Amino acid sequence: MSQILKDEVAIITGGGRGIGRAIALRFADEGAKLILPDMSLERAEGVAKEIRNKGGEALALRVDISDEAATRMMAEKAMGHYGRVDILVNNAALLYVEFLEELGHQPWNAWTVEQWDRVFAVNVRGTWLCCKAVVPLMQQRSKGKIINITSSVIHCDSPVAGRLLHYTCSKAAIYTMTQALARELGNVGINVNGIAPGFTATEGALANRDSNGFNKVIAFQCIHRREEPEDLVGTALFLASKESDFITGQVIAVDGGYWLK
Repeated sequence: MSQILKDEVAIITGGGRGIGRAIALRFADEGAKLILPDMSLERAEGVAKEIRNKGGEALALRVDISDEAATRMMAEKAMGHYGRVDILVNNAALLYVEFLEELGHQPWNAWTVEQWDRVFAVNVRGTWLCCKAVVPLMQQRSKGKIINITSSVIHCDSPVAGRLLHYTCSKAAIYTMTQALARELGNVGINVNGIAPGFTATEGALANRDSNGFNKVIAFQCIHRREEPEDLVGTALFLASKESDFITGQVIAVDGGYWLK
């Protein structure tokens, strides 16, 4: 069977764990050559090693996507190593669960300015900076696929939307950015789409939630099981492939029907 992404070059931010890792491993299986930027070079190198051990190609980088110089370096390394970029998966984000251990869910006005600004710096500015650095490389070849990871929490009927207001609003900004960039970049051959996961059993989530927390989320879903990182992989692969060449500006919910409840 032919590989769907054979010789395509993909940058997957936050590729060292969780959803990013799951997408990276599948993309590699489908023949993609990978750049894996992550805040933790150790994590990214671990995934890159897994890929290389199976005969794939992957380069790990330490990148803080909220820093413009770092995102420019990421793009330069991709060009120096592979000579082009075909796919950008904007997965890296500051997850709200990193605050939960200390603070738990907070009333909408309890988050500090520093916490609010840091979440927006990573989730919103970081996604924009990655696009800003990579889009010119895609334009050189008049083709490219950008996949932004947003969240099902952006719908205000979510029971935690207000209590995670900084995270909710940052992911809503990614939703809008996806549609705005689709309008802006369609005429240069670049597709921009998004994926909205539900609450997913990543390493960070598992470290900060007990099984009862997951059960509360599952109760709102149509499919009554915990969402795993691997549940996002098929949609990401489709949006990265030629099969989605006439699709842009769409955000696909992959959340077990959470949005419907």
